[in-house]
Amino acid sequence: MPQPFVRTYDVHPRFGRHQVLDARTLAYRRSYSGEPIKPADHEPNLPVLDQEDLIDQGIRTSELFPGLDDLPALGSCGGNSGTEVAAALLTPVEATAVGLDVTDAVAAEKYAIGVYSDATKRDEWHDVQFPSDDCGTSGLAIAKVLRSRGICDQYGTATTAEEFARDMGHGTCLFGMPWYQAWFEPTSSALLDDVTGWENSPIDGGHLVTATALEKVTFTKTGDLDPKRTIVRLRNHWTTSWGDGGSFRLSLDLYQQISDQVDIIQPRREHAA
Repeated sequence: MPQPFVRTYDVHPRFGRHQVLDARTLAYRRSYSGEPIKPADHEPNLPVLDQEDLIDQGIRTSELFPGLDDLPALGSCGGNSGTEVAAALLTPVEATAVGLDVTDAVAAEKYAIGVYSDATKRDEWHDVQFPSDDCGTSGLAIAKVLRSRGICDQYGTATTAEEFARDMGHGTCLFGMPWYQAWFEPTSSALLDDVTGWENSPIDGGHLVTATALEKVTFTKTGDLDPKRTIVRLRNHWTTSWGDGGSFRLSLDLYQQISDQVDIIQPRREHAA
């Protein structure tokens, strides 16, 4: 079997995503063939999570993983995104059945840490895992965990703006991206495109967030999708005090500019659990 493409990033408390693309997943990509593209909102019924400030939240990693020290933060953005996608796919009753309390931010963050831990064991290209190494993970591994837990029964990937926009009509997506330093302080609209000179700032790490809404769709006079004026909203995991209530936006034009370091995976649930 062909080896996956792997791009690693430095892992630290805000970032823990690596880019992994495998031939099998890409083979199931659905090419865009003119399907309707229109605004859609799939905001999960879940409090905004916080992968930092774990001890302040009362989360003790020593209790979750006996023998591990209490860590103040984790590069568990992947686990948080997986939890957000789960909350969007499942009803509250179904979420409870898989151990996810969508009403409690702390309980959900603990669940996310568990998803993160499981995902690090599915990154077969990596020779470490959490615990005890806060090693980061990939969107592909997160999707595999969701499937193993019965949260989704399949997942697919998008590699173009049109495929991404089409898929957003059906649900949330795991959105893996490089995070530029300038984006730490977004504008009042939380639109990353508006941050002046972002492309000249350093990349601080790889980040996994959740694409929750296709807020605005614009077409050109010829009927093609207009990437500069088509806007996606994404949820971050740095509390509601960051961005627009914990979320940010980007245009599909910006996505295209960074697409070589992006992977988009949509867990899908065709049948009830």
